[in-house]
Amino acid sequence: MVILLLIVTFLIALTVSFITARIFRSSLDKILGRLIPEDISSAWSRYLQFAIYVVGISSGVGIYQLEKYVTPQFINEKTREVVVLNADRWALEVYRTVIGTLNGIAWMLLVFFVFALVAYIIVRIFESKKSA
Repeated sequence: MVILLLIVTFLIALTVSFITARIFRSSLDKILGRLIPEDISSAWSRYLQFAIYVVGISSGVGIYQLEKYVTPQFINEKTREVVVLNADRWALEVYRTVIGTLNGIAWMLLVFFVFALVAYIIVRIFESKKSA
């Protein structure tokens, strides 16, 4: 049952990452096209798409969270028990996967956009100096 949960959370994280990458593809292409020369901006765009998948999947599939369904947990000092994987826990794990995936991708894109904004400001400064 845990293997099935691992596969399902992986597929959910992959799907959420795919949807998010498709949503942000044109924005990333435009930003990179403005900041980086055309011949390498497509390579950077592909790299960022790959990074969205890696960050999304690694953030969404919480291996450490799934360990509690395999490893006995301490209930009190004398009792150890494996957490039961029932329908309620499935729903929580699916929700945690979606939110974790989006959270990881959001942080990655935030960092990218902050650096892109700084780079854009630098490019604008150099362009204004050239025209003056």
